[in-house]
Amino acid sequence: MEPALGSERRSPPGPAVPPPPQGRAPSAAGPSTGPLSSPARESEEERQPRISESGQFSDGLEDRGLLESSTRLKPHEAQNYRKKALWVSWFSIIVTLALAVAAFTVSVMRYSASAFGFAFDAILDVLSSAIVLWRYSNAAAVHSAHREYIACVILGVIFLLSSICIVVKAIHDLSTRLLPEVDDFLFSVSILSGILCSILAVLKFMLGKVLTSRALITDGFNSLVGGVMGFSILLSAEVFKHNSAVWYLDGSIGVLIGLTIFAYGVKLLIDMVPRVRQTRHYEMFE
Repeated sequence: MEPALGSERRSPPGPAVPPPPQGRAPSAAGPSTGPLSSPARESEEERQPRISESGQFSDGLEDRGLLESSTRLKPHEAQNYRKKALWVSWFSIIVTLALAVAAFTVSVMRYSASAFGFAFDAILDVLSSAIVLWRYSNAAAVHSAHREYIACVILGVIFLLSSICIVVKAIHDLSTRLLPEVDDFLFSVSILSGILCSILAVLKFMLGKVLTSRALITDGFNSLVGGVMGFSILLSAEVFKHNSAVWYLDGSIGVLIGLTIFAYGVKLLIDMVPRVRQTRHYEMFE
């Protein structure tokens, strides 16, 4: 009997398992730390799609019938700016309508091509502000790209028609050598119109940038043109007062402004007509 020896028996020897090498983790401990799984590589791969998609981000929103403002503004912020756009448009209609009547009066009484051009531009400003009112009349359509592009196409057509009338009137005055008359009424109308239209232009540009609205920016451009025409009445009248040989300045400014409006209208139609066709199926906000 050898109980002591039986209690001290050990398992039969087998092949020895070598220990893992120093400084190297076992394969089951975790995933490989190769170059594809490194944090730097992952961050670089995540960065690349963002860079490549940033240039197409706006186009992707437009393809879904939305403006870029839908990602920039919270719902209550968008509605707040929409109400501001409506208030500015109503104020613009009232002011420019009064200025249009005064400018038409100056044009008829003083034979001023610039005054006629400004009066016509003021009527255009009234129409463009009315289109902006329609654009933002629907609270649910504040980010609607389709509604935005329709408004821009209508503005482009109005720009073309008004520019033709302004240029024809200015050329007629140049051909007949109409000489503008200068008085205090002409000065007061030109100064008032220049200041008010410039203020309206700044307000519309600011709102158009926040709401990413091409219609509001176009309306602001029209107000800016009105401000320039208001000051041009003052300039041409003052120059003619001191030098009657420069009688053609008033008509020349009218032609230049008419061609500027025409070029802007053509550019607007070229940009917006294809977009109206692309977004005609996205009228979910109407």
